[in-house]
Amino acid sequence: MIALASAIEPLRLANRVAGKPLYRWPCFSIDGQPVQASNGLEFQVGGDLEAASGFHVVAVVAGLDPGRVEDKRLFAWLRRMDRQGADVGAICTATVVLAKAGLLDGYQCTIHWENLAGFVEAFPELEVTDELFEIDRSRFTCAGGTAAADMMLNTIALQHGQELATQAADQFMHERIRDQRDHQRMSLRARLGVRHPKLLSIIATMEENLEEPLSRNDLAREAGLSTRQLERLFRKYLGRSPARYYLELRLNRARLLLLQTEMSVIDVALACGFVSASHFSKCYRDFFGRTPRKERGLPPAPEHMEGRVA
Repeated sequence: MIALASAIEPLRLANRVAGKPLYRWPCFSIDGQPVQASNGLEFQVGGDLEAASGFHVVAVVAGLDPGRVEDKRLFAWLRRMDRQGADVGAICTATVVLAKAGLLDGYQCTIHWENLAGFVEAFPELEVTDELFEIDRSRFTCAGGTAAADMMLNTIALQHGQELATQAADQFMHERIRDQRDHQRMSLRARLGVRHPKLLSIIATMEENLEEPLSRNDLAREAGLSTRQLERLFRKYLGRSPARYYLELRLNRARLLLLQTEMSVIDVALACGFVSASHFSKCYRDFFGRTPRKERGLPPAPEHMEGRVA
C-alpha cells in the first residue's frame, strides 16, 4: 500500500499544482476484483486485464511473496503491452513479476533490499543494482516504499520541469527528492546506533563477505586492529563477539533466501558461508528455533541424510 500510494500521490499533486490533468492512473487487477493489501485495506479497481489497454505506461505493484505469482495471463498481457510500445515497470517486489515475464533481459533493474539477495540468486543473468530506482529506456523499477515517490518525482521533473516536481514534493512535505544513486537503506550508523568508524567499517566488510566469511584475523588486520581490540569493540558496542555477530548476519541472509527462493537447503547454506547442511541446520535451529526445512513447511530430513539433503 505504501509503495502504491507513493507512486500515485506525486502524480495527483503534480496535476493539482499545474492546475490541469497531466497524469491519470487507472488501476486494474488480474480478475477485476478488489485487492486486499497486507495492511488489511481493500483497494477498488477499474476492471480486469482485458479492460486495460491503450496505455503509454504500465506499472505492476507487488508486496509480499512475489515469487508465488505464476499467472500466465498476467505475463502474456505484460508482454503484449510491451509489444504495443508501452513503458513497462515495477514497483517494489513486482520486479520479480517482470523478470518471470522475461521483460528485464538486457535492462538494469532494482528491487527492495530485503529481496535483493534472493532475486539475484533466482535471476543470475539479469543486471541487478541496489539503487533506489532504475530507469533504463522502456523499463523502470524501484525499491518500493517511499522510493516510488522519488522515482515519480524524478519522472515529473524530466517531463515537466524541476519546479513542478519540487512543488509537488513540498505538498506532502518530502523535503528532498532523492535520485537513483541514493541508498535504499539507512546508514549503518543510523541502523545500529553506533558511531565508531572502525566498527562500522568492519561490519560493512562483513556484510560484503557473507558467502566466504573472513577470519577474525583478516577482519582485524583490515581495520588496523589487534584481534583483542576487535573483540572489545564488538563486546562494548554490540554486546556480542565478532564471530557471533557475523554468524547472525549470515543466518538472517539465509532466512531471506529460504523464504524468497527455491534454492535447496545446501545451496542456501553454501551461499551464506556454511560448509555443510548439517552445521547450517544446527546453527539455524539454535538461532531461530526451527530448522531450515521447517521454515519452508517441509518435513524433517532423515538423520543420515541431514548433511546432503536439498
